[in-house]
Amino acid sequence: MRFIILLVLIPFISRAQEDSAIAVPLIGIHFSGQLPSGDLVNRFGLNLNVGGSFLYKTKKNWLLGFEANYMFGSNVKEDVLIQLKTPDGFVIDNEGYPADIRLTERGLGLHLIGGRVFKLPGLNKNSGLVLNAGIGYLQTRIHIYDANKKVAAIKDNLVFGYDRLSGGLSLCQFFGFFYMGDNRMSNFYFGLEFYEAFTKSVRKLNYDTGAADTQPRLDIISGVRVGWILPLYKKTPNDFYYN
Repeated sequence: MRFIILLVLIPFISRAQEDSAIAVPLIGIHFSGQLPSGDLVNRFGLNLNVGGSFLYKTKKNWLLGFEANYMFGSNVKEDVLIQLKTPDGFVIDNEGYPADIRLTERGLGLHLIGGRVFKLPGLNKNSGLVLNAGIGYLQTRIHIYDANKKVAAIKDNLVFGYDRLSGGLSLCQFFGFFYMGDNRMSNFYFGLEFYEAFTKSVRKLNYDTGAADTQPRLDIISGVRVGWILPLYKKTPNDFYYN
C-alpha cells in the first residue's frame, strides 16, 4: 500500500522540486538590432550590437553582474570629411586619384547590471519575465577607413580630428523573457533594450569645423535583443532539484 501511494506521489514531488529556484552564475552572449534617437540620430542610423555578460542569479531570482557591448554599423549620416572633398564628392589621395574611404559606426559600452526574474504560470521558478537596469559608460565614434592609406589628412593620429569620439555616463534597461531549462544548452532570453548616454566629445578639436565641440549630448539607443546563457553549475540541474 505504501509503495502504491509513493508511486502516485512521485510525479507531484518531482514537479515541486523541479520548480525550486536555484542560485547559479550565468555567462551570456547576445545580439541586438538597434535604432538611435536623441542626438545620436543625427550621426548614425540603424546598427548592430554584440556583447557578453556575467550575472549571478540568486535563489530569489535576483540578478547581479555586468555586461559589455560592441556596436557597429554602416549608416553614418554626419559627413565629417566634407572639407576634404572635391565638388564631385571625392576625397583625393596623395597621388591625385579618388581615394577609397569608408565611414562606419563603432561603439563600446560597459555596464553594471541588476534585476530580477518574475515567474510566470506554467514555468519553473527560474524562468519568466525579466527586468534589468544598469549604469555604466558608453562611447561612440565614426570609424574612418582609408583602404589604400594614401590620404595624408587622415593618416595616423590625424584621423582623431574627424572621428567624433564621444563618451559618458550611461543608463540601460532591459525587459523581456528569460528561460532556464533542465540542461546547459536550453537557456536563453529575448526582449527590448534601451540606453540613455549623457556624453560629450572626447576630442579637443574637430578638424573639419576648426572648432572644439563642447555641447553636451543625449545619445539614446533602443533595440531588440536575443541572448544565450550558459549556467555554471557545479552539479547537474537535477542534483539541485532532487537532493
